[in-house]
Amino acid sequence: MPNSTISRNDALAHEVRIEYPSSRHIPEPFRGKVYLHRKSNLGDFVAMHLCEDLYRIGRSKGYVDRVDSGLSVLNTQNRLRGIQARRGDGSFGEIVPNADAIKDDSFLVRRGPIATIEIGIKIKILMKAMIKQIDRVMNDLKRQADQFRSRGGNPTCVGLIGINHAPYCTTYEGSRSFRTDGKKYKNPVDEADEAVERLQRLAALSFDEFLILRFEAVNELPYVFSWSDEESTKLDYGAALVRISQQYSIRI
Repeated sequence: MPNSTISRNDALAHEVRIEYPSSRHIPEPFRGKVYLHRKSNLGDFVAMHLCEDLYRIGRSKGYVDRVDSGLSVLNTQNRLRGIQARRGDGSFGEIVPNADAIKDDSFLVRRGPIATIEIGIKIKILMKAMIKQIDRVMNDLKRQADQFRSRGGNPTCVGLIGINHAPYCTTYEGSRSFRTDGKKYKNPVDEADEAVERLQRLAALSFDEFLILRFEAVNELPYVFSWSDEESTKLDYGAALVRISQQYSIRI
């Protein structure tokens, strides 16, 4: 596991073997099952694995040390203890004194109540009808970033946005399904580029790290998921992890 005693060459050799769990785990809610866009725990799921990835690449000794000691943990309820705030998808920060941290099997980062936010994470997935909802999405993103920063400290704010580029898509509300037709209901691929452009121009500046992940999922049997460019996605995500690690080392 990366630490300050290994050489730079050894560290690089170790990193070659690292697979980024989030780039593998983001597809899990789509593959082999119906994706329900109102299911809120997807953001929690991705945020948990992002924190794991930051530990595994080992680029911030301070982050690794605070995780190892249990001083900093992932917030289980996504809010600061004693403070009313908007719900982020993941908040990593210093644990409340005398609180018990929870160690889950297969996870290195513990969970528990936090007193501060060191890293705030917001996840958004845009499956279809992107332009119709883009203003609401951007406002929600900006408000969340403001909320992360409003309670003191100097948190690193991270936005991860999944944008569907599928040729068509079906979503579900209860027993009803809604399929795009490219006419009245635009297909994801026809809106994706405009959504990306507007998010990058109008929302990205609210975050310290803002990453758009392009994927394709029609959300119909057999429920296949693919990255639009898997190699590029892995490289972009890996680079984002390095930048987040650097910001953490500077600020904490």
